[in-house]
Amino acid sequence: MESKKKLFDILPQEDIAEVSGTLDREVVSLTIDSREVRENSVFFAFPGTVTDGHQFIGKAIASGAKTIICESFPEVISAEITYVRTKNVRNIAGKMADAFYGHVSDHLTLTGVTGTNGKTTVATLLYDLYTTLGYTCGLISTVENKIGNKIFPSTHTTPDVIKLHSLLADMKNMGCSHVFMEVSSHAVVQERIGGLRFKAALFTNITQDHLDYHGTMENYINAKKLFFDQLPKGSYALVNIDDKRGRVMVQNTAADVKTYSLRTMADFKGAIIDNNIVGLLMKINGTEAFFKLIGDFNAYNLLCVYGTSVLLGESPVSVLTALSSLQGPAGRFEQVLDPVTKTCGIVDYAHTPDALDNVLDTIHKVKDKNVKVLSVVGCGGDRDKTKRPLMAGIAAEKSDTLIITSDNPRSEDPEAILDDMEAGITEQQMSKVLRITDRKTAIKTAVKLARAGDIILVAGKGHETYQEIMGVKTPFDDKKFLTEFLIKDRK
Repeated sequence: MESKKKLFDILPQEDIAEVSGTLDREVVSLTIDSREVRENSVFFAFPGTVTDGHQFIGKAIASGAKTIICESFPEVISAEITYVRTKNVRNIAGKMADAFYGHVSDHLTLTGVTGTNGKTTVATLLYDLYTTLGYTCGLISTVENKIGNKIFPSTHTTPDVIKLHSLLADMKNMGCSHVFMEVSSHAVVQERIGGLRFKAALFTNITQDHLDYHGTMENYINAKKLFFDQLPKGSYALVNIDDKRGRVMVQNTAADVKTYSLRTMADFKGAIIDNNIVGLLMKINGTEAFFKLIGDFNAYNLLCVYGTSVLLGESPVSVLTALSSLQGPAGRFEQVLDPVTKTCGIVDYAHTPDALDNVLDTIHKVKDKNVKVLSVVGCGGDRDKTKRPLMAGIAAEKSDTLIITSDNPRSEDPEAILDDMEAGITEQQMSKVLRITDRKTAIKTAVKLARAGDIILVAGKGHETYQEIMGVKTPFDDKKFLTEFLIKDRK
């Protein structure tokens, strides 16, 4: 919900390098998108590698923008427009959004989750847990955004800095007390969380991902660490110390550091007592509890959620009681069971080597000895190419039958992606590998090859309900097709 403010009230004076025009201006909205400009908007000209916001200053002014925040003035200056030059437009945008929306994060218990795997599960479980405990909550995730019980579509793991502050303001105005959000490495580097003050920051793990963007693992790790470097005093940093980078994350933080672990002493210590296809029996800080989620990776997610809730003031008993009733989010080890043949289909978002390894390890731990594992695996286009052979190699090693197929090829040739995947499969393994480019056909083939009681893993897209090929998104839902072929076709 937006309100009118004066420019001089929301502009941080210390960040101004040069001004042309008056600062005594009414501001009705902030935006980084010239298409969203209206009369008396402030337009932020974000620099970029693909598109540069400075190119759209003229369009923004034509649409009604009266204030331009930029890193270099345009060649032609209008006396009717206020131009503010600053060294870092992204940084000042966060500060101005914070002021414009009334320092909204100070009125919410804001928790951010970062890490390669587990972000969505942890954020969603926290949202579901606190909702179960009676709070009105907000959720900002890869799968969906929620305000109370209302669902809004999600286009990015973390929205742009203006939309994020606006979304949080909507959440506050609709009665939310707690907000749980995923914080991607891209969001940290691009300062999309600028101007926000988190009460808690959570670290799940780091494995290879997004090297197409960050370039090196060191850059990727540092991007995650920057989130913790920026935390204010009085906040909590909860980290998984079974990951060797857990302690690295909090080396320079001002937050109160807490730890969780399945392997060593920690503030929140968990132990798996039983792990089967039905769920997890765990001991957490000395208390036994059963959970409906499956696998070691979910044991970590549950431990993280438990630790966060206790740090934020909830009682351990009420947290464990509520957690034991919850399911995992869509597309995360989501099961489809044929009630007749007991063949089990599993849809999972695993799109990194580590995530795929964890899912397949979990399947092997919970399956019976004679049950075969058939995997359908693809890799996304226009993303980190180095993980393609790694993922295919892991899937080939840990599956009885592997079908490599398309994921979201985006602008790449699907066959070229499959060639990259094949490079990770040994000559000996090729005898159990099929190459079926069409994803729907690949899923159907896996179902037809499966015997009664076998397990079919369809990995990579999870909750997504589309497939993107050459820039065009068409409806595609792994769970829908798996259910159709597994249950309807067997009737």
